[in-house]
Amino acid sequence: MTKASPNPLVAESPLKEAWGVFRRSGLALFGLGLLITIIIVSLIGPLIYTVDPIEIIWAPLTAPGMEAVVPLGTDYLGRDMLAGLINGGKATLAVGISAALITVIIGISIGAMAGYYGGQALGGRFPYHPFPKLRVTEFFQVLPPLLFAMVLVTLFSPTLPIVAVAIGVVSWPATARLARAEFIRIRNLEYVNAARSISATDNWIIWRVILPNALPPLIVSSTLSIGIAILFEAGLSFLGLSDPNIVSWGLMIGSGRQYILDAWWVVTLPGVMIFLTVLSVSLVGDGLNDAFNPKLRDR
Repeated sequence: MTKASPNPLVAESPLKEAWGVFRRSGLALFGLGLLITIIIVSLIGPLIYTVDPIEIIWAPLTAPGMEAVVPLGTDYLGRDMLAGLINGGKATLAVGISAALITVIIGISIGAMAGYYGGQALGGRFPYHPFPKLRVTEFFQVLPPLLFAMVLVTLFSPTLPIVAVAIGVVSWPATARLARAEFIRIRNLEYVNAARSISATDNWIIWRVILPNALPPLIVSSTLSIGIAILFEAGLSFLGLSDPNIVSWGLMIGSGRQYILDAWWVVTLPGVMIFLTVLSVSLVGDGLNDAFNPKLRDR
């Protein structure tokens, strides 16, 4: 008995269709697998390799492979590099994800209001609304993001939560502009006008009607924001603007930069981890972009 073929008249769900496109990309699957591996190692690794990354356990600047007790060598104080890499991933990923979440919340909120109420939206019902030209975004865009983040971290205590907030506060304009563009594109479509015709409130239309249909490009942007936030955190830690009591990959690079000519591993190993993490996030973001953008599916 042959298996019945699927009904061609039944539309496939958008998420299932997007996943089908995503999994056909070898690079996207490689990036997803690499990212999942890094996350698992960062979360479970400290439970298996229980060496304290702050504790001095061997001679300083021991090269990788020289001593079995420290397979990846030690830093300038004699701390285990492998323990630092495993434990540092948790802090780096936490800052990256938290900062990206703050970026998305601020960016979508401002962009949604600007796109929905701005200009001649709703047939000119709000022609003088304060959001039309997104002046707040333009103000933040003229500020150098890294310098602004440095000022915020310096004004407050250099803890990981403050670092995450600082990165999120300076990184949202791009997301806001993308959200605004999507809301401008969608706000006068037929199903949105149908929602208005039944007296739906503006909040309902913004968050329950337009936003779900504007999510695909915003999801891609949010994914890429994680990689940007990780690079920001590494830059701030390199400059000494991070919590010295919590190991992160950026802090490892910053503390070992003076010894790079004599001990390449103290900077190279955490740098490789940052590179692999940002690369995996970028590959996943590219895969999501292809999956959610119909124009790119046949590239």
